[in-house]
Amino acid sequence: MKKLFLLGFLFFSITLFAQTNVVIVPKPVSLQMHSGSFNFDASTTIIAEKGSEHEADMLNVYLQKLYGFKLPVKTKIGKGTFIVFKLLPGTERKDAYNLNVGSNNIIISSTGNEGLFYGMQTLLQLLPETKTETASIPQLAIKDYPRFKYRGMHLDVGRHFFDVDFVKKYIDYLAYFKYNTFHWHLTEDQGWRIEIKKYPRLTSVGAYRNGTIIGHYPGTGNDSIHYGGFYTQEQIKDVIKYAQERFITIIPEIEMPGHASAAIAAYPELSCFPNESTKISPKTSWAGSRDGKQVQQTWGVFDDIFCPSEYTFKFLENVLDEVMALFPSKYIHIGGDEAPKTSWKRSAFCQKLIKDKNLKDEHGLQSYFIQRIEKYINSKGRKIIGWDEILEGGLAPNATVMSWRGEKGGIAAAQQHHDVIMTPGTYCYLDHAQTKDSDSLTIGGYLPLDTVYGYEPIPKELDASEAHYILGAQGNVWTEYMASPQKVEYMIFPRMSALSEVLWSPKQDRNMDHFNSELPDLYKRYQLWGASYYEKK
Repeated sequence: MKKLFLLGFLFFSITLFAQTNVVIVPKPVSLQMHSGSFNFDASTTIIAEKGSEHEADMLNVYLQKLYGFKLPVKTKIGKGTFIVFKLLPGTERKDAYNLNVGSNNIIISSTGNEGLFYGMQTLLQLLPETKTETASIPQLAIKDYPRFKYRGMHLDVGRHFFDVDFVKKYIDYLAYFKYNTFHWHLTEDQGWRIEIKKYPRLTSVGAYRNGTIIGHYPGTGNDSIHYGGFYTQEQIKDVIKYAQERFITIIPEIEMPGHASAAIAAYPELSCFPNESTKISPKTSWAGSRDGKQVQQTWGVFDDIFCPSEYTFKFLENVLDEVMALFPSKYIHIGGDEAPKTSWKRSAFCQKLIKDKNLKDEHGLQSYFIQRIEKYINSKGRKIIGWDEILEGGLAPNATVMSWRGEKGGIAAAQQHHDVIMTPGTYCYLDHAQTKDSDSLTIGGYLPLDTVYGYEPIPKELDASEAHYILGAQGNVWTEYMASPQKVEYMIFPRMSALSEVLWSPKQDRNMDHFNSELPDLYKRYQLWGASYYEKK
């Protein structure tokens, strides 16, 4: 029986690891091809030298998930063929790696575990896109490291909720293309998605809506389906651990002062007008009660935002305490975008606060709000990130700006010597349509693959000293019109793959024609994962 198993495994190995065309995305800094090849067989062994045990184990995790088997792991080289993980001494950058494929060994080396993990992901890309190909891995030498230190992808789980299994799958997609940051958008007008033990109504009330509009805003009707969900703190800990194992930092976003309808529905005292019912547009078809504060059932921007009262600030501090206890990220995203000032303008409390604090206007009040939250987060040893609206009324002293309304906000912040993450809608909003005549329901806009690939995150308006403040860029996935994991995948692939090359590969080496030539192989890779994707026409 044992001999039959070995023969079966040998045949499976030879047919499985069959690859002649080398497609690596993002494109490495240096790739040299050599003659000859490396063939897996039943005796191929993973060698985990001291300090590299985690990366060796992770290779087996992926082999099991994608191909259905694991390889033996040892600490010393013997006879046969080997994959060696080598953690080198030194102070060189920890995210750089070398990968060398010889006739009987593959050596992945780095001064950091992060680099070893990236080398392992490159090795996975050298393996076949299906379980039936019949070639070997060509001998080659790769030297590689990322261009930008912040390489992010975002996922909005407020408009539509995605379970833990898909969030983990999404993290694996990020890891494969060497992203290192997952921006988890956890609170919205349409749903609050994180358990906060001190405020249980945030999830018992705020995590659910009584219906959702049908079709494009303002909708052709309402499905009247009670919809929602949230992550328990134990689930969040599990997801954070999963991401850490893949060298991905999760940045949580707790929206303020706008996009707060779900929180206000749970705790109306957070509103400037707690006794007023939620205003519902006559254009919107509504399901269920219209009385009192409601979780929103449609998309857009709503006037009822957090009141800058002591009650609200204490609430947010308590929420943030639980968030920071869960998430080790040095950054906490506090939103700051799309906060209408209508309620603040008609609130006697807000007008008195503007006068008492000697603020110029409601924009100054938003700046006061953000700076107060920043001071609290800084007191806990963390930093804030906010959308570029936090520039209005004066930027909080230590804030990092995420520039989404074009590049203007990012340019202004960098010129003020603030760190910036570029995510302009014209290049980085992966919820926009992929074709001029959209083939599915989307929020609108038009963002073809070529435009994503052609993005340059460092604006030409910045000089060398200012460009230093551009940490990198991020792809955003807003899910108003993405109700299923399959739709999310369809919208991100292959544009997420293209953006990874913008963020990792040397600028001068990027080539759209070359990337287009790799798309057929990328499509096969998505198929191996069982993922949906858009096929460029």
